[in-house]
Amino acid sequence: MSTGTTLTESQYDINIHRNGRLWMLAAILVTQGVPLAISLYFDVWPPFGTLLAGLVPTIIVFWPIAIIEVLTYTPMLGSGGTYLGFVTGNLSNLKVPAAISAMQQAGVEPSTKEGEIISTLAVGASSLVTNLVLVLGVVLMSYLLPVLESPALKPAFANLMPSLFGALGVVFISRNWKISVAPLVLMAGLFIAVPTLPVGILIPVGALVSIAVARLLYRKGMV
Repeated sequence: MSTGTTLTESQYDINIHRNGRLWMLAAILVTQGVPLAISLYFDVWPPFGTLLAGLVPTIIVFWPIAIIEVLTYTPMLGSGGTYLGFVTGNLSNLKVPAAISAMQQAGVEPSTKEGEIISTLAVGASSLVTNLVLVLGVVLMSYLLPVLESPALKPAFANLMPSLFGALGVVFISRNWKISVAPLVLMAGLFIAVPTLPVGILIPVGALVSIAVARLLYRKGMV
């Protein structure tokens, strides 16, 4: 690797982290600034006891999930895709599948420079498409609502997530089915036993089991 390439990659990483942190900070300021501005303008503040009672259950459930999602999704999305994905949201049901599908089509692997670039482009494209669909949905809501709520389409929307991840799962499972048996059995068992477990817990558990099983099978020469 030449010196020029190394400097370029280093500068890319510096720019990604600087811009990503700025946009993350801007997103926090906007989301928290709007309710703060409303409270300041109208001089209306929630009672501290009520606010604390609502915050504590949320913190207990969602803060660990948020930390786990960062640790789980960052290796898949790369730095750019992670910053962009967490600013725009909908990671598990939109950004991560879009990034994985794009890397697969491009023939690149996660945790590589090529994979990170493809992942960032895929997350950005999915964000733009999502915003376009939302705008069209708001404008055309009065026309689309009767169609979307029709009994014929209701089963399709109820199975949208399983079909999306099922299609992606078939691709990866077919590559090496031996590695997929243990996490599939474990996840199915957990879901049947405790169907209320949040996705933020199921995903990292499945990832850890997959890594452990893959390592074990590799050491035994089975994969």
